[in-house]
Amino acid sequence: MIKEKGILFILSGPSGVGKGTVRKALFEKDTELKYSISMTTRQMRQGEQEGIDYFYRSKDEFESMIENNQLLEFAQYVGNYYGTPRDYVEETLESGKDVFLEIEVQGALQVKKNFPEGVFIFLFPPSLDELKNRIVNRGTETEELVKNRLLAAREEIEMMDAYDYVVVNDKIETAVKKVQAIVQSEHCKRQRVAKQYKKILEADLG
Repeated sequence: MIKEKGILFILSGPSGVGKGTVRKALFEKDTELKYSISMTTRQMRQGEQEGIDYFYRSKDEFESMIENNQLLEFAQYVGNYYGTPRDYVEETLESGKDVFLEIEVQGALQVKKNFPEGVFIFLFPPSLDELKNRIVNRGTETEELVKNRLLAAREEIEMMDAYDYVVVNDKIETAVKKVQAIVQSEHCKRQRVAKQYKKILEADLG
């Protein structure tokens, strides 16, 4: 019996492209995937649980993990750290589960540096006009902020070369099907399967 290791999938793309919506829809269809739990230094809120919503750590503990390269990526928002713990991801992959990370473009580029064997999927807006509509329709942004987000999105789209796959998010259902096809295709890649078979052959012959 081949025991296959899990694969780390990174879903990323410009702000407003619908990463969270696609990820939620994907997880409703595919219960085998594990969502990567982030680590944070912010206080636990009512109703949240350690190891389910986040791994909660002190600032000192988090900074020590940064120094010891124990995070695949991290960022600071409003005075708190957020990041992806390497140990949690690697243990989940070893158990044969795929791990799914939904993240901003800058974070994805950090992961690429620290975990190049991950599979990087860029979620692309159908058009910049559509992206602008989505940002505007949130109703939370001033005109200046919308403009800044669009400029940032243009820059992020130029970073697409760092990714393995591009999925256009025109219809959520179609985007989810494409991501599922990528997951299947990666598990069938000769390089991955061959490694497992070689181990078995060596064990049989040894």
